Amino acid sequence: QVQLVESGGGLVQAGGSLRLSCTGPGRTFRASHMCWFRQAPGKAREFVAAIEWGGGETYYADHVKGRFTISRDKAKNTVYLQMNSLKPEDTAVYYCARSSNWPSWFLSDYDSWGQGTQVTVSS
Repeated sequence: QVQLVESGGGLVQAGGSLRLSCTGPGRTFRASHMCWFRQAPGKAREFVAAIEWGGGETYYADHVKGRFTISRDKAKNTVYLQMNSLKPEDTAVYYCARSSNWPSWFLSDYDSWGQGTQVTVSS
């Protein structure tokens, strides 16, 4: 397993933006396919976006397409989730996770998880 640390969550008004970051250690992180999931209160954890290890291929859930962008900076061992045009329904704890499988949006394919960062969007 790889230790992952998320940051960047917070409280924002609807229509606003936030950028989440996820960092991990060295070569293992750089070679990993990465994903963002989220979990709202009382709901199941759901796929948000994924990026393959090289950064050249990405996937998005339909409900965030055109608003969220996943990217990675290998030199900084960091994966980002830029979230624009936020909606109250985007309120959730956001988790980053790593996988050796690509492509994948199934929780069971991800073997390392961060502790999560809270995103709250007010109306």
